[in-house]
Amino acid sequence: MIESPERDFRRYLAARVLSVTGAVVAAVTMPVLVYQLTGSAGWTSAVAAAEALPYLVFGLLAGALADRLDRRKMMVALDFTVAGVLLSVPLAWLAGALVAPHVVAVAFAAQTAFVFFDAANFGALPALVGKERLTAAYSTLFGRTTAVELVLPGLTGLLVAVVAPAALLAVNALTGVGSALLLRGITSSMANPRPVRGAGELAGDVREGLRFLWNEPIIRTLTLVGAAHSVAGGAWTAVLVPFADRVLHVAPRGDFRLAALFSCWGLGAIIASRLLPRLTERWGEARVALGALPLSLLGGVLVLVSGHWLLTCVAAVYWGVAQAVVIINGITYRQKVCPEELQSRVNTTARMVAWGAGQPFGAFLAGAVSVVAGNPRAGLAAGVVVVLGGVVMAWATPVLRQAARSGA
Repeated sequence: MIESPERDFRRYLAARVLSVTGAVVAAVTMPVLVYQLTGSAGWTSAVAAAEALPYLVFGLLAGALADRLDRRKMMVALDFTVAGVLLSVPLAWLAGALVAPHVVAVAFAAQTAFVFFDAANFGALPALVGKERLTAAYSTLFGRTTAVELVLPGLTGLLVAVVAPAALLAVNALTGVGSALLLRGITSSMANPRPVRGAGELAGDVREGLRFLWNEPIIRTLTLVGAAHSVAGGAWTAVLVPFADRVLHVAPRGDFRLAALFSCWGLGAIIASRLLPRLTERWGEARVALGALPLSLLGGVLVLVSGHWLLTCVAAVYWGVAQAVVIINGITYRQKVCPEELQSRVNTTARMVAWGAGQPFGAFLAGAVSVVAGNPRAGLAAGVVVVLGGVVMAWATPVLRQAARSGA
């Protein structure tokens, strides 16, 4: 690579690390902030749902637009938008006017911007580095961002013990501005813009991605299984703070054990990313999926029955490993069989179905059940029951069992 593309990739890499940093800080801080404001599992669940719902609402449109617009300009504008929206929370807090609905609205708006940013990002890296360097570039990107996702939740959990959560959201505004400035400095092309001549063309792009996703039975099944696991993930995110407080007696502020609980699934995902290539090489994607599903269900049950924070951490790490194996395995299989020209639309559509629908539904479900039952453990149990449904569905799918027998 010549000097300019190499410099541009470094800027892109730094921008992505900053963006992920801001997203992780917000994901940890907002539920804690709302729980401190309200003491309500329902409001805490509403934040988790608001952060996940935009993918369901806007995912299809975002994928279609990102294949047609200038991705660099799109990402820069969205970064500045996120910075401005998030800055409203610490400003309202300083003015003594911060209320839970404001935080929920900001969570929804910021995540909506991220949906469009993420859709643009799907095609930005291949266009920036070229196909011949894509594997190395993506490995570098994944390593940096995964390290942030592993370390930062725990550090943020520690910070909320000594710093007001609303004040921490000012960090997100800074990371958004920093990412935008880095991306704006990139001179290499990250897109081949095509004009949007009307809603009909966008609708056609959307239908093409949906058609491919639905007509491939294994991809369809693994996507639905991923959605079931996203429901459990939404439930865990929604009730983690009240679960820690009421079940494990870990205070939502001033307790280092909350930081440990926030880090468990990230650690599990790191372990899974190391294990999965070896597992699929030996057993194949279909067999790994069928084997990991009941193990993930067991992880959810272990978290439910553990009554001590340390046992919960161990169980949650195990659950994070099994859950990540199921989800990442489904994503990589989809990318292997999807035609290159459909990658952005199909991946955005699948993420919309699996994460965009599953995550907010899990948060809503866990919040509602927790409020009715008066116990956040019941809300988490509802998410685990949905995982059970996913396990049954996968094992009842003949084409997936047939692929497992053939080693596919």
